Order: sequence, then C-alpha cells, then structure tokens
Amino acid sequence: MANETITIVDNRTNQSYTLPIYHGTIRAMDLRQIKTGPDDFGLMTYDPAYMNTAACHSAVTYLDGDRGILRYRGYPIEQLAEHCTFLEVAYLLLYGELPNAVDLDCWSQEIMAHSLTHESVKKFMEGFNYDAHPMGILISTVAALSTFYSESRNVHDPKIRRKQIVRLIGKMPTLAAYAYRHRLGLPYVAPDPDLGYAKNYMNMLWKRLEPKYVANPVLAHALDVLFILHADHEQNCSTSTMRAVGSSNADPYSTTAAAIAALSGPLHGGANEEVLRMLAEIGSKDQIPGFIQQVKTGHRKLMGFGHRVYKNYDPRARIIKRVAEEVFEVTGRNPKIDTAIELERIALSDDYFISRKLYPNVDFYSGIIYEAMGFTPDQFTVLFGIPRTVGWLAQWQEMMEDPERKIARPRQVYTGEDKRDVVPIELRVPKTPLVLA
Repeated sequence: MANETITIVDNRTNQSYTLPIYHGTIRAMDLRQIKTGPDDFGLMTYDPAYMNTAACHSAVTYLDGDRGILRYRGYPIEQLAEHCTFLEVAYLLLYGELPNAVDLDCWSQEIMAHSLTHESVKKFMEGFNYDAHPMGILISTVAALSTFYSESRNVHDPKIRRKQIVRLIGKMPTLAAYAYRHRLGLPYVAPDPDLGYAKNYMNMLWKRLEPKYVANPVLAHALDVLFILHADHEQNCSTSTMRAVGSSNADPYSTTAAAIAALSGPLHGGANEEVLRMLAEIGSKDQIPGFIQQVKTGHRKLMGFGHRVYKNYDPRARIIKRVAEEVFEVTGRNPKIDTAIELERIALSDDYFISRKLYPNVDFYSGIIYEAMGFTPDQFTVLFGIPRTVGWLAQWQEMMEDPERKIARPRQVYTGEDKRDVVPIELRVPKTPLVLA
C-alpha cells in the first residue's frame, strides 16, 4: 500500500525522513540515515531486554498476548493439546504441517531409534558429583555431544542439520532421565523404543526391579500434553539465545546447551518451582486474604501470575488446570491445587490485579501436576527443556535458512568515560580501599 510509511521529523535539523512500514515494523537500520551531520553515526533505538524489538521473521509460533492466543504453525494450542501427540506436534513445528499416519510412524521410529546414547556419554555423566543439579548435568552433557558427532559443525548442510535435530529430540529424554537418576545414585535404565516418547521417559526415570515398566496411561497422556504446551513460545529468553548463538554457525549441540543454560534461570524455566514454594508458605485457603494484602503492599510476590507477553489468561494455564483434575484421579488430590484455585479466584476478582492485567500463566499449575506425578522440584526445569528442544531446533532451522541471517551483534549506548590519559602508577589514587580476603 502506498501509505504504508511513517514520516519522522528531526527537530535538531528540521529534516524529515519517510520510512517504509512492513508488518507493523520499521527497520532499525533505516534510522541510521537520521543524522545531525556527516560525522554523526546516525540514530539507533534503545530497547533494554528487547521489549519492543523484532529481531527475526518467523512462521513457527503465533502469540497474541492481549487476546490470550497461542498457535503453532496456525493451529490453536487447545486443538493440538486435545487431538495430537507430542511427536505429531514436534513434526508440525519442524516441517510446517501435521504428519499423516505413515509419516508419523516413520518419524516416531526415527526419533526413538536415536534415544540410545554412546557408552562414553554415560561415563561422562558419571563424573559429576553425586549432588549435581540435573540442569547443570544436562547443559554440560548436551554441549559434550558435539565432540561425539563432529560432523555437526557443518551447519550449512541440510541433511547433516536434520540428523542432529533427530538425535537431539531422541536423546534429550534419555539424558534428562540419566541426570535425575545420577543424583539418586540409581543405575541408568536403557531406553525402550516400544514404549513411545513420554512413556519411555517415565520408564527411564522410575523403573526399579520390575521386568517391564508399565506407565499409567493417564499420567503418560498428561505428560504428553504438558510437552505440547511447552514445545515453543515464540522469541523468549532461551529461544533468543538459541538464535543468537546459532547465528555464529556454532554446532547445534553447543547452541542447544546455551539455550538450556538460559532456561535454567529462575525467571524463565524455574518459575513453577517458585509457585510451589509460595503455595506451601500460604498453607491453606484461609491464609490467602492476608497473603494477597502482603502482595498489594509490596512485601510479597504473587508467583505464577503475569507474563511479559500475556496481558490476558495464558491459554496453556487453562489446559493444565483441566489436565490437573485428570491426574489427581490417579494420584490423589494435591492439596496445593485447592489453594491455587482459591488464590486465582480471589486475585481475578480484585481490581488491583485486574487493572494490572495479572492472570495465571503456565507455571501457576504445572508444578502442582509435576509434584503429584512424582517429579521432584529439581526436575521441573528439565521437564521444560525436553519439549522446548523441539521449539529451539525449529527456530534454529528457520534461522539457518533465512537469507537475511547475520551474526547477532546488538549495539550499545556507551555511558563510560571520555578519552583520558594513563597516569603513572605512583600517582594513581584508588577509588576504594584495597580489601584482602
């Protein structure tokens, strides 16, 4: 359209500039032409934490936080969670379409065939201290896989890229389960490809002395749904990390390890654990009004509410809330769910939270389900990382095929000292006294 432009007037020079608008954005590089003189670098945008900066084109995930919409490749998350398995959704994210029965069978067999790990990988994991956190083990082991598959450095070859994608999706549950069992001092359990993705993961986690582990189908289905809900979420912290590191042509194992490291932070992947702590501290429903008052006065934080993107009810939270009831029919009711539901009810009827558009997010209920299923809190973020690996790899693959791809290199606004000269050491005055440890 002819009017798809914006005109900017630089009041410093009284010059005007007309810039094209594309998909609701202007290119930051177009601002560089706005200068006060020939020696001026040109205008930049300043956007800490990329609050309003689009760094890429993507066809993977659509997210409308104001309306509470999440879609993978155009499919509503509600429909995918109800009608599809996780491996169907993984195929969708990577290839753009849902598989037919033949494609899904081949895809599932291929993924499960890569669930085995090299024996040296097991020895590598055995070298960690007995109390090492599973996320630390996972980060290190995934990075180490690049030394086992040296061809992965050839990131420009589509066939080689695809092979590493399949390997990572297949091996991630195995590595996650081994990291968990290592902490408990239990022997590793070999994958059983016949069980399928979620049930095999449960088998590698919890098998003891029984000849054949039989997962509860309700719990396995719940885990599969949770995997679907966590598979991708647009340009979040870990996905942005995946793209940034991958832009340097680093191999996919090192790149994925960097994304896992970003996920390990409590502000990203560890939020559901914080929700459990909060609910435990509240204790019972009659303590909620007092807790809400402390939140309003700034003395406490309401964990699991609010989101950088969502200014409406997180659609994933609605699904998890429903799945929770199915899980409790098998495991028994986790008393924290009643506290959580009452906390949600009170918060969503309070103008303080409504005016701030604070609604439950995916973390508010997911930790309660994980705890009921038998997962320990140190495993929660690992559970997040298994399905998110698919989203990371879909985004990485998309980036590698983007003709506009360049190595990530943000600008900065320099606020340090102007040019100054070095003073001889005997004339220097320290700003702070030297403190010896």
